[in-house]
Amino acid sequence: MQSDHDLLVRVQANQPDALTQVYDRFAPGIYAYIYRQVGVKQLAEDLTSDVFVQALSALRKDRFAHTTLVGWLYRTAHNRVIDHYRRERKKIVPLEEWMPDATDVAADAARKLEQDWMRRALKFLTAEQQQVLTLRFGEEMSAPDVARVMNKDENAVRALQHRALAALRRLMDEGSK
Repeated sequence: MQSDHDLLVRVQANQPDALTQVYDRFAPGIYAYIYRQVGVKQLAEDLTSDVFVQALSALRKDRFAHTTLVGWLYRTAHNRVIDHYRRERKKIVPLEEWMPDATDVAADAARKLEQDWMRRALKFLTAEQQQVLTLRFGEEMSAPDVARVMNKDENAVRALQHRALAALRRLMDEGSK
């Protein structure tokens, strides 16, 4: 697989298949990230398209000197979601609403209890804490990539993740008493 940097060079050289490769490589993850935030398929598709239209413009203007392509795409996706909610004045879909369901009946019951607990517990986290957990565990992004998406220092992201997990642990401990 070609590196992101090599792919950027090819796009900037106007090689026809390079932009298709950028889209094919990153669109599924960007769509999934946006869908988890907005919860509406058509809206997620529209916002994903907006991200790639903006990427095409930025790629042609060589705006990737100090960032990675994946970091820039996720940051742009995040900004598009925020812009959407500013226009719509709606809340972001909380992390707990997209947690996967189990297929086995017994596991499904256990998962339901776990989801109910997470739904209640996550309400105690800040929006930033929910976002860092979504990116780190839902999107399986590295801490440096999350830092670029959230426009924060990598150490700040790690601290935010640590505080979010510690808060969840505290809530779990309190709930088991």
